[in-house]
Amino acid sequence: MEENDGFLSSLSLRNSSAPVPRPNQNDGLDGGKLFVDSSPSSSEDENDAVSLHSTSKRLDYMLQFLDRKLSVANVNVVDHISNINMSDASDTAHGSSSLPEFEAKGGGTGMFKVPVRAAVHPNRPPRLELRPQPLRETQIGCFLRTMVSTESQLWAGTECAVRVWNFKDLYSPAAEAGRGEGDSETAPFRESVCTSAVMCLVGDDGNRVVWSGHRDGKIRCWRMDSSSSSALVTAPFKEGLSWQAHRGPVLSLVISCYGDLWSGSEGGVIKIWPWEAIEKALSLTIEERHMSSLLVERSYIDPWTQVAVNGFTNVLTSDVRYLLSDSSSAKVWSAGYLSFALWDARTRELLKVFNTDGLNENRVDISSAQDLSVEFISGAKKDKTQSSFGFFQRSRNALMGAADAVRRVAVKGAFGDDNRRTEALVIAVDTMIWTGCTNGLLVQWDRNGNRMQEFHYHSSAVQCFCTFGLRIWVGYASGTVQVLDLDGNLLGGWVADNSPIIKIATGAGYVFTLANHGGICGWNITSPGPLDSIVRSELAGKEFLYTRIENLKILTGTWNVGQGRASQDSLISWLGSVASDVGIVVVGLQEVEMGAGFLAMSAAKETVGLEGSSVGQWWLDMIGKTLDEGSTFERVGSRQLAGLLIAMWVRHNLKAHVGDVDAAAVPCGFGRAIGNKGAVGLRIRLYDRIMCFVNCHFAAHLEAVNRRNADFDHVYRTMTFSRPNFLNCAAASASSAVQMLRGTNAIGNNSVEGMPELSEADMVIFLGDFNYRLDGISYDEARDFVSQRCFDWLRERDQLRVEMAAGNVFQGMREADITFPPTYKFERHQAGLAGYDSGEKKRIPAWCDRILHRDSRSALVSECCLECPVVSSISQYEASMDVTDSDHKPVRCIFTLDIARVDESIRRQELGDILESNGKLKCMLEELCRIPETIVSTNKIILQIQDTSILRITNKSGQKDALFEIICEGQSIIKEDGHASDHCPRGSFGFPRWLQVTPAAGIIRPDHIAEVSVHHEEHQTLEEFVDGVPQNCWCENTRDKEVILVVKVHGRYSNNTKSHRVCVRHCCSAKTKQSDPPEHNTRQTQGTALHRSNFQHLSSSYDVVHHLWSMNSP
Repeated sequence: MEENDGFLSSLSLRNSSAPVPRPNQNDGLDGGKLFVDSSPSSSEDENDAVSLHSTSKRLDYMLQFLDRKLSVANVNVVDHISNINMSDASDTAHGSSSLPEFEAKGGGTGMFKVPVRAAVHPNRPPRLELRPQPLRETQIGCFLRTMVSTESQLWAGTECAVRVWNFKDLYSPAAEAGRGEGDSETAPFRESVCTSAVMCLVGDDGNRVVWSGHRDGKIRCWRMDSSSSSALVTAPFKEGLSWQAHRGPVLSLVISCYGDLWSGSEGGVIKIWPWEAIEKALSLTIEERHMSSLLVERSYIDPWTQVAVNGFTNVLTSDVRYLLSDSSSAKVWSAGYLSFALWDARTRELLKVFNTDGLNENRVDISSAQDLSVEFISGAKKDKTQSSFGFFQRSRNALMGAADAVRRVAVKGAFGDDNRRTEALVIAVDTMIWTGCTNGLLVQWDRNGNRMQEFHYHSSAVQCFCTFGLRIWVGYASGTVQVLDLDGNLLGGWVADNSPIIKIATGAGYVFTLANHGGICGWNITSPGPLDSIVRSELAGKEFLYTRIENLKILTGTWNVGQGRASQDSLISWLGSVASDVGIVVVGLQEVEMGAGFLAMSAAKETVGLEGSSVGQWWLDMIGKTLDEGSTFERVGSRQLAGLLIAMWVRHNLKAHVGDVDAAAVPCGFGRAIGNKGAVGLRIRLYDRIMCFVNCHFAAHLEAVNRRNADFDHVYRTMTFSRPNFLNCAAASASSAVQMLRGTNAIGNNSVEGMPELSEADMVIFLGDFNYRLDGISYDEARDFVSQRCFDWLRERDQLRVEMAAGNVFQGMREADITFPPTYKFERHQAGLAGYDSGEKKRIPAWCDRILHRDSRSALVSECCLECPVVSSISQYEASMDVTDSDHKPVRCIFTLDIARVDESIRRQELGDILESNGKLKCMLEELCRIPETIVSTNKIILQIQDTSILRITNKSGQKDALFEIICEGQSIIKEDGHASDHCPRGSFGFPRWLQVTPAAGIIRPDHIAEVSVHHEEHQTLEEFVDGVPQNCWCENTRDKEVILVVKVHGRYSNNTKSHRVCVRHCCSAKTKQSDPPEHNTRQTQGTALHRSNFQHLSSSYDVVHHLWSMNSP
């Protein structure tokens, strides 16, 4: 009664108002919150309609919940009054219309234990389903490949477009219009026009754009503002700029700390796109936009050209898979699978080349070996020299690459270091670099490329990294996520998904993981932590608000056809006559085709991945015709192993909810290698629940009971499902290590290592010719009992029932009571019970052909809910005794299913309500989000040529670490009147080349001071590149310049920052020097540091500018 009271109070609350309103916010994040505000960003009318629909769905689910409670209560009352002992749980769930069932012993333990399900998974933190796992079949040609976050958005690249989510829409209900297949419950997003497959993404918050690299070799620029309008708008947005960057695919992108865009492609090709050219292209008017692509396309810099001049040889002939910007030391890392290169981000010079073991590659002085000195002079001589050098360099690189490959094979064996190749690369806030390997090894490097230490916590391949605050998140090919601290200590881990985690990004208080199947989940940035238990408890308590119960019927049929063919009338009698109200039809056939030659050919075809036969195809076509395939049903999967065939048809109105179809085959005959005996299976995801159907043919003969038991055990333990080959390529292309997964990771729900895949299903149905016979009875006695329909006495002699009762086979599975005559063995084309075998052998009639099942019910839970998501009953279990085309009679069984599923759109809204309304949770979040009190030593620095000033940042907090990052908000030229023009930011808030800030990011321990060097770097000449070759050079502008540095400080868990502006002015004119105070003319290391009395607290606003001018303006 207490549960119903809570339900009614919630119902009253939901009826009295729409979902809890929240105050509007700007795009920025509130300084006192860990999570973004979940208020809708669309127009009021549109959102009112969506909210009304969402509230209506909540009411429907609550009424379903109430109906279930009342029906269960009524059944209990009737049982109490009538003193009826109902031993079977299915009778309680479905009433008297369901057949009684017999349950085998041995279930509930070991590999026969029902998989753990719950409203909120007990073994991992609660998660936000931004994009629930889509069905694989809906994603062909549009799989999500990569992901990146900006300050206010999450961007993802697909095989045909880019899409973007606004963080303020995280908890909004899914939009009904404009959503493609697989996105019915996805949070509102917008998608771009069709493009080539997206290979990589990088965000630039400074200019509010996102860059994408594509398979066709193009780089495209997307403006954040054009994609941040109402997510309910379905019109695709277009790119703002694009150009042909590479001949091959663009594999990696990064923006250096100086604002340049670096791109990597196949064959070791790296190109640098100077910010000056990009800025000019972005500033063109619409009428001039046609020139922008050509302007940028020809402006690239080929860093390998400078490498040759400086005496290095290009040993990185492998694909440039990863690029990483180290702003703390102004470097760029490029990496292939087995080697790394370290570049100077300012001069673009190669600093170091080393392999995965940390060993430096050789340096070769080309100039001493070849007379190939290059003088960059305008004219034909320069072009000819460059072309000649390019030919020699490419030839030498090819030879060096081949020699390097031979050396690796000789030292480590062919492909011996594949398990140590690099799969992921990231930089932490303490400036340490982390790489992940195929064998699960985590390697830590310092900023100079020195290998420091390694860690090994998981055997699966590392797929991706992400860092935030003092934590490192690691995604593995097994679907596991682990969290480490900066010292490499393991803080926690869990199975985050049933598919490889291929990308991780942070934003809005979440760590977002992109799985290989295309689903995106958000994890609390504090997980694992104290917030998890509170959110889990609150979310589980609202289960009835987001639980939807689906009902459907499944028709299953089994028939040993004895190498014959059936008439259309026989198929209609068996299947067509009862298929009118079922949603799914699963058919298993045995002995479709036999014979030694056929079995040998079938085994040979299996070794090369081929299966099927013309006879099998005939059966599929005939059954499809019976089911009106094409207009009523659609065949979604089939699998043949020698004479075994299983196939599935789904009604059209159910097709949108059925997918992830996988197939399996297990031979059991002749040394477990030939398919005359064995099993074939299909696995599907139906309403997000896993269903397995297994068609078996076990060992024959009366005395072979133990062999039949062993056949079942072998099938149950070893059946491994796999997806079709054409899907494997599409879904696994995001990573080289995905193919190493065992089959269960394609669909199984949080599989437990070492458990059979059938153990992980929510429902398993076994059907087929199991070949169990009747013991202790003669042929004549059996005929007499059958003619008198005394099936109770015959069931006691049934070998299968005896073995199930002893817990020797089909442990924990159920079968409806048999009320039809034995189905074996009959004379062909002889009707009635008189058709039993009357030949010389007079085989004793037996129930060889059976259908058994196991659903989600356990000893603790039998009512359909998220903890017990699939509850089945049997409404019909019978044989088609009028069919005479084989020596076996076909058997059919109709299951009535209740399936509990989660409406992820509603649960996402409920999660937003919990985070907004739970007082204890809000207090904990505020404490975790508190930014340490920090002060900065100055707000203005004046530098002359090659001056250095020290900027000091003090953490006044006695307990919390402060994390800081320094960006350049923009640069301007000082006018004659001493005032600065408008400040223009470089790419990703990069620094101008004349300014060096070291370190630009770091950690400040409690009561400690960080010293940042602000140095003027002499940079007197600038070069313009055309097609990778310097064309023009000129003196840098000698007028005074000014930049605004922004020191951004945050805590370990908060995305929000407190910021302080520091004006840095470079004075090179005589007028400026004379007007400056004397103390600023001296070149001192402390620069223009303020006195201790002038220390200021950091301000989140930028109102210190006017004070800055009045204090030290020239």
